[in-house]
Amino acid sequence: MSLELTLGLTLAALLFEAAIGYPAILLARAGHPVMWIGRLIAALDRNFNLDSETPGQRRIAGVVSLLLIVGLSAAAGLGLQKLLMLLPLGFLYAAFAGSTLFAQRSLHHYVGKVADGLDVSLEAGRREVSHIVGRDPEALDEAGVARAAIESLAENFSDGVVAPALWMAVGGLAGGAVYKAVNTADSMIGHRDARHGDFGWASARFDDLINLPASRLAGVLVVAGAFFVPGASPLHGWAAMRRDAARHRSPNAGWPEAAMAGALGIAIAGPRYYGGKLSVDGLMGEGGRYECTADDIRRALRLYRAADGVLVTLVAVLAFAALSW
Repeated sequence: MSLELTLGLTLAALLFEAAIGYPAILLARAGHPVMWIGRLIAALDRNFNLDSETPGQRRIAGVVSLLLIVGLSAAAGLGLQKLLMLLPLGFLYAAFAGSTLFAQRSLHHYVGKVADGLDVSLEAGRREVSHIVGRDPEALDEAGVARAAIESLAENFSDGVVAPALWMAVGGLAGGAVYKAVNTADSMIGHRDARHGDFGWASARFDDLINLPASRLAGVLVVAGAFFVPGASPLHGWAAMRRDAARHRSPNAGWPEAAMAGALGIAIAGPRYYGGKLSVDGLMGEGGRYECTADDIRRALRLYRAADGVLVTLVAVLAFAALSW
């Protein structure tokens, strides 16, 4: 699989998704690839994650399930790409298929709705933010809702945009599909609870591993994007990322979150409630303003658009460079 093909597919897929997203008619009639992956993961969880097994047996079952998820996703992605490339205009069909693995447009939409909700009332903001974060919305004040939205925007820029672009550039539709499948598995079974602590261990650790390069790249892209946003500081974003990223409980989320917080002069993360339990985390952008507002969400969205633009430009430059090699 040539680099010019995978980079070209990645560029076209990013542009497709940014322009049109995932058509509602397809969602209504066929669902979404993430939904298909989710059904596979749910079936594996239901049939392999048995309460009667020992913790060791459940961990082995989780490893086997992860291998099935990766293998089937890779085979589906590779087979689909080869099939589509045989058709007239096959490159465009393959690029559209790849666009389903990105979340540029939907991420911007749902985070923007939180800002709009806060303009109406705190309850409306809580309702909107509950669609994009797992923490308890009722425990959030206005600043907490705004911080949650900004954290979700930064983290999902890495998970939903940069990482699938990186792995699609490496492995075409197969690379993008494998990443999306593993990331979905982590969100579904990668929890440290009684049911999934052992079964989801392999998926959670593998998700951490494959997100390592993308999270660092996402942080750098946010810093680069700050050059194009009035009032944002790339120097403060870079300093916060280097200082605060390692304080995050996630090995990856801290990089884009700290970069965004520092660039905007705010502080995010810190203590949060999940399922009624307090989770204490380090501050990203320590020293920045902690009382965030709906306007800060909109500032973060401007920085997100700029960082995404830098990503698309980078992929375009690499794609055209690959064509000339």
